[in-house]
Amino acid sequence: MARAQFDRNDIIDKSVELFWQHGFSASSMQQVVQATGLKPGSIYLAFGNKEGLFREALESYAQQSIACIRNILDTAPSVGEGLCALLEAYIQQSTRANYCSCFLVKTRLELAAEGGELHELASAKLEEIEALLQSYLEKEYDKIVSRQRAVSLMFHFFGVRVYGYQQGSADRMRQGLREGLPWLPWSLAA
Repeated sequence: MARAQFDRNDIIDKSVELFWQHGFSASSMQQVVQATGLKPGSIYLAFGNKEGLFREALESYAQQSIACIRNILDTAPSVGEGLCALLEAYIQQSTRANYCSCFLVKTRLELAAEGGELHELASAKLEEIEALLQSYLEKEYDKIVSRQRAVSLMFHFFGVRVYGYQQGSADRMRQGLREGLPWLPWSLAA
């Protein structure tokens, strides 16, 4: 039997879009087939099942998010200015009319009642992001302050990402962030 030839990363990217918009439970296998262009047998052969494909989609999304955070923080003049730039990027994303929140947070919320491996994966990826933020903050603050501020940033990051599209919400979010994160160098932010 010949193996199907396809670009695995392309299939995962298409799956991210589907699962991000509809969640795990509401995405039928028929929708997965339609979104990816693969036949069910190819999906099962390559990913095991819908859960396996979802796991890889979630992992891909998390790695892209982590790479984005690293890129912004690594290129900023300071950690604080990088965090301000990252928050502004989240505001810009979240105020688009077609925005659908954070895939990790949505997964964690959707699967909270049942728990399981996918819920644990989303939780682990959020913890990884928090640890990454703490590691950057430790360049400027002690470990205890860095841990506390990383937690505070997670609340604010994902609050912005969940708050979502509303007319005029960008300015309200900026004001709320300045109030909630007064230790950031807002005056230096572009």
